[in-house]
Amino acid sequence: MGSPAELAAAALMILGFPALMLAALVPSVPAFAAAAAVTYLADHYLHRKGSYLVNRLSKVRAGLSIRFLIRQLLLILLLARLGFADDLVYYGAIACFIAFYGLQAPHGALVTLIRNRRRMPVATRNVDLASRIRIPDAPPRRLLHRSAEKMLHLDVAAVAGILVSAALESAVAGFIGIGVTVGLGCLYVVALVPYVRGRKVPPNAETVLAAVDDWLGEYRPETVLYFSGSKDSAYQVNMWLETMEQLDSKPLIILRERVILNNLAPTTVPVICVPGGVHLMNMDLSHVRVALYAANVGKNIHLLRVPTMKHVFIGHGDSDKLASVNPYSKVYDEVWTAGRAGRDRYAIADVGVRDDDIVEVGRPQLAPIQGWDGVPEGRIPTVLYAPTWEGWDGNPGNTSIVLAGENIVKKLVKADPPVRVLYKPHPFTGTVSKEAGAAHRRITALVEQAATERAADSRFQVDSAAQAAAQAELARIEARLAELSGKGKGNGKGNGNGRGDEAEATRDGLVDIARHEEVARLRAEWNTTYWLSFGSHEHRVITGAEPRLYDCFNVSDAMVSDISSVVSDFIASGKPYAVTDSAELGVEEFKRQNTAVRAATILSNSAGELGELLDAVRDPAADPLAEDRGDLKRYLLGPDEPTSIEQFNTAVANLAIKAQTRNVGQESRAAAGAAGAELAAVPGQRMSAAGDDVTA
Repeated sequence: MGSPAELAAAALMILGFPALMLAALVPSVPAFAAAAAVTYLADHYLHRKGSYLVNRLSKVRAGLSIRFLIRQLLLILLLARLGFADDLVYYGAIACFIAFYGLQAPHGALVTLIRNRRRMPVATRNVDLASRIRIPDAPPRRLLHRSAEKMLHLDVAAVAGILVSAALESAVAGFIGIGVTVGLGCLYVVALVPYVRGRKVPPNAETVLAAVDDWLGEYRPETVLYFSGSKDSAYQVNMWLETMEQLDSKPLIILRERVILNNLAPTTVPVICVPGGVHLMNMDLSHVRVALYAANVGKNIHLLRVPTMKHVFIGHGDSDKLASVNPYSKVYDEVWTAGRAGRDRYAIADVGVRDDDIVEVGRPQLAPIQGWDGVPEGRIPTVLYAPTWEGWDGNPGNTSIVLAGENIVKKLVKADPPVRVLYKPHPFTGTVSKEAGAAHRRITALVEQAATERAADSRFQVDSAAQAAAQAELARIEARLAELSGKGKGNGKGNGNGRGDEAEATRDGLVDIARHEEVARLRAEWNTTYWLSFGSHEHRVITGAEPRLYDCFNVSDAMVSDISSVVSDFIASGKPYAVTDSAELGVEEFKRQNTAVRAATILSNSAGELGELLDAVRDPAADPLAEDRGDLKRYLLGPDEPTSIEQFNTAVANLAIKAQTRNVGQESRAAAGAAGAELAAVPGQRMSAAGDDVTA
């Protein structure tokens, strides 16, 4: 249901309709007017919030149109109970609502037609289609956004006028309201008509696809990142955007779902969203030599069928989960893993992926994670507690937050010598388990209480002036970022932030390189300033997208977490870390089952072993696991040199050569076959058994 305000609005709307009936039967004009106002306002609020309730009401035949119709019928009942059944206003009200509902059909048809005609067969970003085809502006947002709700709310004038007439026993107000409602309804329909004809309609699918092929022929992409998935999986392609921007070959991103395009992070790489499989298979991708796949999904077959390119599974993470050794991976020419661990996983799983087809390329996404040379002098150590969420299956080993979280945080905030605690829970925490949600709230309270106590502790000095300056700078950066992202003043077209509709976004979706670079610079400045805006000793609860997890890695000296990709990524820093054995498997079995914890301090649910982690942070020279962490890092993520992006580019180049070699070979064989056919077709010439020409 959402927020308490949504719950209250839903309750008012549900109770409002029985109140309307009661007011009509009594009858009472003031009571009816009050109940009608409540239902109008509650309905509007819930629609504006996109509440789950209003989306489900239509499933039980209580959708938006029905609710308005019921209110209008109850108004007719009120007039009858008040003795207006023989008055002209009564018949006027009936005629008004019939005519009003008659207008819904052309209105709905026009809205649907406009949206369908403006839905492109492909949607793009950073692709210049505007110079090739004419794509008109989208209709004004006020015409199409929540159009059904807007149309239905035009009955407010008639309802209000009829109620005034009932109260004053004068038909004038009623007929004025009726005229306004019917007149505005007609005007709304007429305003939509121009957008279904003439120059306001985008080109047909054939013309758009021809323009895309023309652009592809000019751009000549060489490496494609292909992705298909649900809205929730957009992160899987987003994590590869920066890598694609750093490729030595010409990159292209192909998406299959519009919802992924709408949730794609900003990028300078050309993007083509092709929902139709036939359209994709007919697209000119003859210059592509390498196709990269971030997920194993059925729609991959639409590109896998192309033999002129080599196909690679790159995945969207590196862990010991079964998904990392999916037998489906056999369909690809190569499988790229971060390090030796990925290769060994496939060998152990024995799912048919040949060792010769596995290439170790590192993890380019981990480049922002910084190394560690110990705690800087004059600063107390920072320990990041980043537990994962509870998962769907209720396994106690999924997260430490329920059984160990409070013990971990209590020991950290009471540590002597002191440390700073950063608590960054997984955003899904508490979505499945009430116990996990309750534990998260208790941990948050513990951290906030400890922060309050530390603020009053005279041992910790605060530079108030520096913090105030940092906070002011933070506000300035945030205001500029909001402006650049289209949430503030100065928003312009072409920023890809949802202005207009799909056709207009495709036309204007060329990235502004200067704006893109400024946003990247400001985000880096924001991160630096954020950590300066409060004391380096101050405990902190960090939720939301910013600061990012890797930014938290970089300001921390150690981490406590659970089995997840968070641990695998943190290993890139080389810093000490601890992992909680919440399922109580035992240290040896826990390490046997999970490669990423082999260089970790293993915690029981009591967190009694935390002292070992803190000792390693305070005295790196005496850290017994330092060498093991270095070995594990190389095993999981590959060597530091050459850099991962260099390894990745080398792998792309090598595979492109293989694809080109294959294609040249095919062309040679085809040419030889054609020449042989021509020779066989020459009259009077044949080949002897020895292969010499024999003329008859």
